Amino acid sequence: MFDVEIHMKNQPGQLALMGATLGEAGISVEGGGMWLANGIGVAHFLVADGDSAQRTLEAAGMDVAGVQPVLVQRLNQDEPGQLGKFCQAMAEAGVNIEVLYSDHDHQLIVTVDDYQAGLDVSDKWNQSRAASS
Repeated sequence: MFDVEIHMKNQPGQLALMGATLGEAGISVEGGGMWLANGIGVAHFLVADGDSAQRTLEAAGMDVAGVQPVLVQRLNQDEPGQLGKFCQAMAEAGVNIEVLYSDHDHQLIVTVDDYQAGLDVSDKWNQSRAASS
């Protein structure tokens, strides 16, 4: 899975254009969101094929700022503090979280500055959860 970062004009219809463009190309959005930052719409959306999404959006005149592989993590929602513990594990490994949101299946979607180190932390997190189950 990949996170696609899109910069948008702060005007009506930009998200509609993005969604319609991807939909017409058969690309499903699996999660994400959009925020205003200094008057610019900054969107991060989860897709299976980042390269196709980038080409499709750029062909429609949209500004794709980047495409990154993501870490997908499921937190134990019944245990308060899971997000903090997971983020602390990343910090202790020297991994900087750049983007964090949830997908449509209630999973945590994370992009990091060092994908391999982040993947190692994520894998260890999963192993520790499995061991405690």
